[in-house]
Amino acid sequence: MPDRVVDLRSDTVTKPTPEMREAMARAEVGDDVYREDPTVNRLEECAAAILGKEAALFVPSGTMGNQIAVKLHTEPGQEVVCEASSHIYNFEMGMMAAFSGCQAATIAAADGILRWEVIREKLRPGIYYYSRNGLVTLENTHNMAGGTVYPQEVAAETCEQAHALGIKVHLDGARIFNAAACRGRPARELAAPFDSVMFCLSKGLGAPVGSLVCGSREFIDRAVRARKMLGGGMRQAGVLAAAGLIALEKHPPKLAEDHRNARWLAEQLNKLPGMRVDLDRVQTNIVMADVSGAGLAAGEFSKRLKERGVLINPINEGQLRIVTHSDASRADCERALAAMQEVSHGAPRAAG
Repeated sequence: MPDRVVDLRSDTVTKPTPEMREAMARAEVGDDVYREDPTVNRLEECAAAILGKEAALFVPSGTMGNQIAVKLHTEPGQEVVCEASSHIYNFEMGMMAAFSGCQAATIAAADGILRWEVIREKLRPGIYYYSRNGLVTLENTHNMAGGTVYPQEVAAETCEQAHALGIKVHLDGARIFNAAACRGRPARELAAPFDSVMFCLSKGLGAPVGSLVCGSREFIDRAVRARKMLGGGMRQAGVLAAAGLIALEKHPPKLAEDHRNARWLAEQLNKLPGMRVDLDRVQTNIVMADVSGAGLAAGEFSKRLKERGVLINPINEGQLRIVTHSDASRADCERALAAMQEVSHGAPRAAG
């Protein structure tokens, strides 16, 4: 593989900026298990204010933040309604069952966007021998649907109708700032109707580690205990929180550039033989490229790209998932396109 690599596997591969590294080195720290780390406390206060919630809790990962929310909003034996390709269901190790004793009630949505009319059909009737619905979860942006963004009226209706039935709603907002950039609305507006929200610092915002879960003061007070149960009580975590503060302050305005690069790349890929991208789904920084027409399995296509210094993950037999981010410039996207063009032109065409 060439020495210089273009890595489009995920926006999690971003490296901390020089400003982040300096802030980390200079961070004022304390013991966060005692809730005495001043930099962590500032990060949590900042995150809560930006999301419009009463309080926030710094956690090592988005998975932990999501699973804390499931734990606190449900009781063992209840069901959690979620989209069939959602992160909370597919990529979190079955933790809603292992940690909270809940089962998933999944609904497949072609665009990843769950609407109330289909959620309502999935809810259990109030008969004693059925499990109860304890929680609805939405994901914005929706990772495996290609970074699609919830219409705010859809999210608001789901929260309003669920609340009327006494059901809480949690938002997996790992990329909520991408959604906000796409809609041209502040993240607090997107978060407003939800009982709790998790977002990641370590994706498009570019911090090296960490996520935050936000909600009411009472919810966060309980979340501290759930975090400890999961082994998430960190000590002098201010060295990580310092980078998170820079990420929240400086990086949201940069996300629009990632979106422009993704859109450009998607449009160019649609011109290549054997490749197809649904441009309607390219709303943020994720591109799902169907390479099945090139006559190569996506895994083989990915392998040949790696030989040319471009890293892109296959997600199934026919698709590659491409994610733009702050460490991937337009020049990097152009180089990736050239490599994909080379592989596509050199591959046998699919029959049909």
